[in-house]
Amino acid sequence: MTTELSLLAWALMLAIVQILLPAMFRNRETGIAYNTGPRDEPGPPEGRLTGRLRRAQANLMETLPLFAAAVLAAHLAGRLGALTLLGCWLYLAARIVYVPLYAAGIAYLRSLAWLVSMAGLALILVALLRPL
Repeated sequence: MTTELSLLAWALMLAIVQILLPAMFRNRETGIAYNTGPRDEPGPPEGRLTGRLRRAQANLMETLPLFAAAVLAAHLAGRLGALTLLGCWLYLAARIVYVPLYAAGIAYLRSLAWLVSMAGLALILVALLRPL
């Protein structure tokens, strides 16, 4: 398996963690009985940290399909190299850093982490689109 595919697998692991984090915090807010029931009535208001974790998860889910498609396309097209490797590392590292920054409410650094992740994705696309 290539390093890029391994980094894609780690990005998918990050997605699982980001699905579980807000669910765990929401469970603390609502209790087991509410979460195992039909949830016909609205639960208590969502807490600040739960909301931030949920929004961070939603943000990852916006870019993860693009990242996965780009990595898989580069792999299938035989376009893996220095650009795709750097792009994958930038995307994954920035997405990991993004979670605690968002959870802590650190605005500008969080946006910078998002921008770095998008730069990583752009590098992979450049590797795909550049002439041979």
